[in-house]
Amino acid sequence: MPDRLQHDFVTDLGITLENPAACCGEIWLSGQRLFASLNPASGEVIARVGSCATRDYDRVIAEASRSWQAWGMIPAPQRGELVRRIGLELRRHKDQFGSLIALETGKIKQEGDGEVQEMIDIADFAVGQSRMLYGKTMHSERAHHRMYEQWHPLGVVGVITAFNFPAAVWAWNAFIAAVAGNVIVWKPSPKAPLTAIAVQRLVNHVMRQTGHNGVFSLFITDENPLAERFVADTRVALISFTGSSAVGRHVAEAVAQRMGKYLLECSGNNAVIVDETANLDLAVRAIVFGAAGTAGQRCTSTRRLIVHEAGYAALVARLVDAYCQVTIGDPLDPRTLMGPLIDEAARERFRETIAELKARGAEILYGGEVLPGPGCFVQPTLVRAEPAWEIVKRETFAPILYVMPYRTIEEAIAIHNDVPQGLSSALFTENLRHAEQFLSAAGSDCGIANINIGTSGAEIGGAFGGEKETGGGREAGSDAWQAYMRRQTNTVNWGTDLPLAQGIRFGVD
Repeated sequence: MPDRLQHDFVTDLGITLENPAACCGEIWLSGQRLFASLNPASGEVIARVGSCATRDYDRVIAEASRSWQAWGMIPAPQRGELVRRIGLELRRHKDQFGSLIALETGKIKQEGDGEVQEMIDIADFAVGQSRMLYGKTMHSERAHHRMYEQWHPLGVVGVITAFNFPAAVWAWNAFIAAVAGNVIVWKPSPKAPLTAIAVQRLVNHVMRQTGHNGVFSLFITDENPLAERFVADTRVALISFTGSSAVGRHVAEAVAQRMGKYLLECSGNNAVIVDETANLDLAVRAIVFGAAGTAGQRCTSTRRLIVHEAGYAALVARLVDAYCQVTIGDPLDPRTLMGPLIDEAARERFRETIAELKARGAEILYGGEVLPGPGCFVQPTLVRAEPAWEIVKRETFAPILYVMPYRTIEEAIAIHNDVPQGLSSALFTENLRHAEQFLSAAGSDCGIANINIGTSGAEIGGAFGGEKETGGGREAGSDAWQAYMRRQTNTVNWGTDLPLAQGIRFGVD
């Protein structure tokens, strides 16, 4: 499989033995056609991976469908035990997985380790959730009747993940869906296949130990037809998709066409408002991480900064100073704060966006350059922009931050909400009224709204997701588990008569 595996942690994770395209149960299926996983920091081939064939995809889905029949009947706390043991294995290999994520996606080692910690955290959460899949009891209007509701598994859950969180987003879905009684089929991003293979191997090990083969499976493809088949497959009860709004809309239409269920986590165009009372020490740190972290390639990355005109100049000066200190380079170097964009296409989109901004006469406050040499490196960029510009309303998956002044909090909230996306938002303030206004129904229209913390870095305990073109889905904590189950209302007549609801009398003996 590998062309070049120069890092010990890659071979330690056991991904050098084959060129797998898919895994069902304990069987790895090798792809006939290979494609490359590239190191975005150097452009070098890390390894070549098999692309799944149609017959192998069908085998994966058929095996998952069979596995669900047994898995769905196992008591939920026992399902939680499988996830608990996966969490323990992730703890043992956190450093290796964090390094692999950094190598394959370009996010810095600290963020790679943080992603694995998210997987561990959601495993812990899911174990607890396995004992709390609660229904409700209702009072019947009929004598000697009992009403209640319960939750049942959906069956096969499909998870499609993006490159920027190549493992954590799978875990958000997979661990919760598994304790809910589903089996999970994963289609990872073809830009990060090695991370998916390593995760699947770890999970296979635990499934083999516990005797629960087939709960988690995988197929890898870099071609659209097989992905389209997955989305349209009636054997897959739920498709959870993470990616762009354009693709998410297509996924929703295809799944709705077959009356299936979908969960979308799509684009974000996240803004931070900084009012005249804000603590700038807090704000600057949050803004720089939100805008430059992961090279601006998080769905929660800060893309717009809305600043009260009284503090605009001071905040911009501090941000320029902070941006000057952002070290760019090898994501495995502990001194690096920002790694590369994922690939050459992403770097070209950055270049095109900067050219479009310059053509508009936008003021580049810092950065704006594509860096020379190997790798997909660019400068973190600050741009003074106008809220009405169409380019500001788009999500550009790059470290570009648009800075805009405002006069009143009402104006700031209006600017904030005037984009198609609605994922994450933040306000930095010491003004209680401003904070409560931002969190009110007339405030932020996003699924996530924060006070005095940034847009990026959500904890798994809360439901994660957004509104409008972000898709409306919710993953991870709170009651997000309900997305992976079907609700059933039950009425039990324990009497000897058959009264009808609403007092209806039907005269047949």
